[in-house]
Amino acid sequence: MASKSFLFNREPLWLENRPGIRHTLPENVQSWVYEPGSLTQRLRDYYGDAISVKILLRQWNTPFLSERRLLKLHESKYSLIREVLLHADGKPLILARTIIPAKTIKVAKSNLAHLGSRPLGEVIFSYPKLERIEMDVTLIDSPAWTQSALAEGHINQSIWGRRTVYAIAHRQMLVSEFFLPGVLAIF
Repeated sequence: MASKSFLFNREPLWLENRPGIRHTLPENVQSWVYEPGSLTQRLRDYYGDAISVKILLRQWNTPFLSERRLLKLHESKYSLIREVLLHADGKPLILARTIIPAKTIKVAKSNLAHLGSRPLGEVIFSYPKLERIEMDVTLIDSPAWTQSALAEGHINQSIWGRRTVYAIAHRQMLVSEFFLPGVLAIF
């Protein structure tokens, strides 16, 4: 079976977003982690059409244990796993990992299964009844990343991230975003 991740050697450790945690994050990290709208739109507002998506992994597989627990998925159920790099003219900005269960794809009328190189945010934020259910945060050090991810993201320091459970028509999906130094410079 293919690897469950292009990005990670091991599953990141996540902290539940509890009251007060926001103030423990650096200000530029807070700006991105707590962005209420589409990160893609925020990037487009700054970089315009220079924003592109590089697909690093797209496959049906079983998500990591904490992802399955968060989405209440049975361990034998496959989900669409998509990992990408958002960049502006080759400058790495955000690494992202999305877990989309088959039932969510069905209610989204397969739009989520055929994204190609379109940013996920452009699709899900177009759904009028998109719900944000919960969010966790993490700080990931170098050993957790694969060598490929370190090279793609130009990672040479610990990286902050968030993972958000969204629902479309009450069907959930999980979007994890990791904020590279290039994006933190434009808060």
